[in-house]
Amino acid sequence: MFDAVFPSDAGLGLQRARGVLDVTVRRRGEETVLAGLRQEGCLKARFPRGGAPGWRDVVVLNASGGIVGGDRLRLNFRLQPGTRACLAAQAAERFYRALPDSPPATVHTAITLDCGAAAEWLPQESILFDGACLERELAVEMPEDGWFLGVEPLVFGRAAMGETLRHGSLRDVIRLRRGGRLILHDAVRLAGDIARLLSRPAIGAGAGAVATLVYVAPDAEARVAAVRTALDEAEAGASAWDGMLLARLLAPDAAALRRIVTRALAVLRGARNLPRVWRC
Repeated sequence: MFDAVFPSDAGLGLQRARGVLDVTVRRRGEETVLAGLRQEGCLKARFPRGGAPGWRDVVVLNASGGIVGGDRLRLNFRLQPGTRACLAAQAAERFYRALPDSPPATVHTAITLDCGAAAEWLPQESILFDGACLERELAVEMPEDGWFLGVEPLVFGRAAMGETLRHGSLRDVIRLRRGGRLILHDAVRLAGDIARLLSRPAIGAGAGAVATLVYVAPDAEARVAAVRTALDEAEAGASAWDGMLLARLLAPDAAALRRIVTRALAVLRGARNLPRVWRC
């Protein structure tokens, strides 16, 4: 239920949000169509029309209005053979300050591709408020002939309000398997005075926002030069090997990060427009 009280919070008398979203798409002729949908709690999905031919746009909505410590969200996406889906979020997600005795918020996203499927994971920015406590995982299972593009943008604090993250914790994991073989395990863990940690040259060099971009496709190595050119004026780096391109992007704030991410995505997505929710 949306207002479920979890055992760990029973003593505090606090309500915690829980959301489950399961989406399955299948091939019908040249189109990708909805095959199954389960919505529980605060998570919903919408399927706007007008996307690129052959692609199905899926937009995720969190009706809770933000995420706090103790909230638990689980998203599962299944792409059947030959399908193409662009998975996006309606808006930037806000992670609010957690109470001292509260467990972390947990967000788990699983994307499974069957043979010949193509998936994009394009959420908008995750904004961490001072005192936020988050554990998040993105797990992708894809076949040898699959195609995947994903980006995870993170914004630390609300720059317009002069907020810095002096307290909080973040555990963020991206795990990707191709043909049953683990090809990427990218883990970030920050705790305590996050602003101070980000000021270190080897961690964030003072950045207020970061993003990780992953592209897995047969032409990944061939695209790295163009991606580096798109990122030429940014604090960023990109490498490619074994059919995978990985880039890390740093920016002073959310607006600058979005401009950088948009340039990189344009190289990898070609003439297709970004999801409409990115352009609102």
